[in-house]
Amino acid sequence: MKEVEHVISVLQRSIKAARNEDTVLLKELSNETIHTASIDQDEDNVTVAVLVYALSKIIERGYSFPQKEYRKFIEYYIHVLDDSVRCLKSGNCKEFSNHIQDIIKKGDSFSMSFKNSIRDVFRKAMINKASRIYEHGISMEKTAKMLDISLWELAEYSGQRNLSDQDPAKSVDVRARIKKAMEIFS
Repeated sequence: MKEVEHVISVLQRSIKAARNEDTVLLKELSNETIHTASIDQDEDNVTVAVLVYALSKIIERGYSFPQKEYRKFIEYYIHVLDDSVRCLKSGNCKEFSNHIQDIIKKGDSFSMSFKNSIRDVFRKAMINKASRIYEHGISMEKTAKMLDISLWELAEYSGQRNLSDQDPAKSVDVRARIKKAMEIFS
């Protein structure tokens, strides 16, 4: 794993943000980690970014889940992140990876509808973060493989984001486009 100190810092701040239900900070931490992951192309950093983003989405949607299960899951999530920090500080990156996979696979003690909702949040978080990595210039194929999603899912989501992210007020005037076309073809 690259950038261990950065991951420890992100996880510690994520734990604090989760306890305060600060979804804005969680999303910022996820984006910060994606930036680092895109530079290093480190899968552990990508996984942390997905986990932190998924945590923000779960907290945002907390009102829609059965409260007993939601609270139990959030406490479990925070506990695993805390254990992950301890593993990284002791240099045990393999155990860290196992803890992270536990969060994604957790669900034995929850209802089927809650488990399915959580899985859906994680899947969408992976696609969202894959789109962010792709925006940083990593190929679509490599990004899809890194996050174990299909090229189709990534392309569809990235296409929707790119269209909706455009500011219609910033589009080029028709006359300016015609003038530019005339310059190109003259």
